[in-house]
Amino acid sequence: MWIIDVEKTKRDAKITVLDGYTENPGDLSWDGLAAFGELTVYDRTDVGDEELIVRRIGDADIVITNKTPITRSVLARCPQVRYIGVIATGYNVVDIEAASSAGIVVTNIPDYCTDAVGQLAISLLLEICCRVGHHDEAVHAGRWASCPDFCFWDYPLTELSGKTMGIVGFGSIGQVTGRLARAFGMRVLATGSRETDEGRALAEYAGMDELFASSDVISLHAPLTPETDKLINADSIAKMKQGVIIINTARGGLIDERDLAAALNSGRVYAAGVDVASEEPIKADNPLLTAKNCIITPHIAWGARESRQRLMERATANVRGFLDGEPINAVNAGGSL
Repeated sequence: MWIIDVEKTKRDAKITVLDGYTENPGDLSWDGLAAFGELTVYDRTDVGDEELIVRRIGDADIVITNKTPITRSVLARCPQVRYIGVIATGYNVVDIEAASSAGIVVTNIPDYCTDAVGQLAISLLLEICCRVGHHDEAVHAGRWASCPDFCFWDYPLTELSGKTMGIVGFGSIGQVTGRLARAFGMRVLATGSRETDEGRALAEYAGMDELFASSDVISLHAPLTPETDKLINADSIAKMKQGVIIINTARGGLIDERDLAAALNSGRVYAAGVDVASEEPIKADNPLLTAKNCIITPHIAWGARESRQRLMERATANVRGFLDGEPINAVNAGGSL
């Protein structure tokens, strides 16, 4: 159990947001957090500049971060920190062991963008199947007006009904994606850490090799762990159907990007739609940037205003829980504050 000097923290709360711009580029309000004390919000903080990170944390006892790392050495230099709120689901930017040793509560925010991520996964797939953006640009460039026929297309158009989608990682986002795929008449296969009744109602559970061999589309929704690191690689691609489509809205590290690029360029994989990269922002030499039939979006699946509003509300609730002495969404064990 956390032992927290609630009254002192409430009375003297100083809150620093290290990188608030992606969560709130101006269309949301920080007022919920401001109600708890003195709030300072920085749009961005250089993730590689420890001196700047320490200086911006200053004497704050509550730190909010998205991608700015809070390392052991940062915590050693900021001993007054009592709470770290990660405004994301993943919390690998915080040294959890160091935070726990220092008695610091660390929280994250799960399940705030479930529907939006499933929506983008299907959007990437539909773009591959219909090439709406490309054909819109072609029409505006005058190609339809000068066409001798009443219509034209210069990418194959694909109907999803009757195809099989394999979903790797069948938690809440994977299940939303599965429901949407079924609405298009697709058969759904799934593999995950555990089977559930909800999952069985949506999909047939299968082993990884069976999923690879049977799927026309493979959509990734698994966390990045040592077991899933570079799950999509030359060996696993060799087990897939010729002309498979691969969608990734989870983590860039699930894919060996060089192997996927080679498979796209050879036609072994027909197309890929990815919203994430192994390094973000994406590096200029990432092989997927020049691969054939690869649609890339800049990690936007979580970014719907509705999702970000939900994220803001839950970040505020997490801080309120800490101040009330009853932390919620804590990702580390209790300590003494």
